[in-house]
Amino acid sequence: MNVEPLYTIEIRCMNCKTPYQTSKVRPSFKKSTGSDSDFCVHYKEYNPDYYVVRVCPNCGFAFTENFSNKWTPLQTQEMKSKVTEHWNNRDYGGERSWEEALETYKLALLCAQIKGEKERIIAGLLHHIAWLYRYKGETELELKFLQFALDAYISVYETEELELNNARLMYLMGELNRRLCNYHEAVKWFSRVINDKRIMDSAMIHHSREQWAVTRQEMIAARLELPSELAEN
Repeated sequence: MNVEPLYTIEIRCMNCKTPYQTSKVRPSFKKSTGSDSDFCVHYKEYNPDYYVVRVCPNCGFAFTENFSNKWTPLQTQEMKSKVTEHWNNRDYGGERSWEEALETYKLALLCAQIKGEKERIIAGLLHHIAWLYRYKGETELELKFLQFALDAYISVYETEELELNNARLMYLMGELNRRLCNYHEAVKWFSRVINDKRIMDSAMIHHSREQWAVTRQEMIAARLELPSELAEN
């Protein structure tokens, strides 16, 4: 008996209440070939990230399981005017191509902005869009969305009430700055994770040390002046 790589689950739209089906990848088909330093996972064949966004075929509302279920009348009206009135009853419930996955993420980004979702949700969507462009080798667009994601992560850090120290968030701000060649900013964030004694996340401390060293090598290769934190070593 052949097992299909995708299976369907029933969803009820948070906007129009219509029930519909969306697909997910079976765990046995999630075969990773490696991951990047900003947590982008590469898969052998079926990429579960393609199926994270759920899209209502009736009204066009796209969301992830991290969205809140709270709506205001103004948001409902804005959803109708900006999305539903232009929607052509498209169904993303089956297997998705790269292009369709990108469409779902961009639609979810629009819906998140309309709904006023937390900046952390928006940052994650922007980061995932950058990863989708990375899969295709479209570097210019990848870097464009990495910058958008970085700006959103900075907003998260500055405005959301976080745990005592969110080491993963600080590490990501360092790593995205490094990928965008903002080396001095990258070093600042990596150093915070490494040197703040309140941070107990050993994995993020380890990653920060590794990428701190990578940043140093990249600056030396580019013949850039090293900040004091790097020049001492």
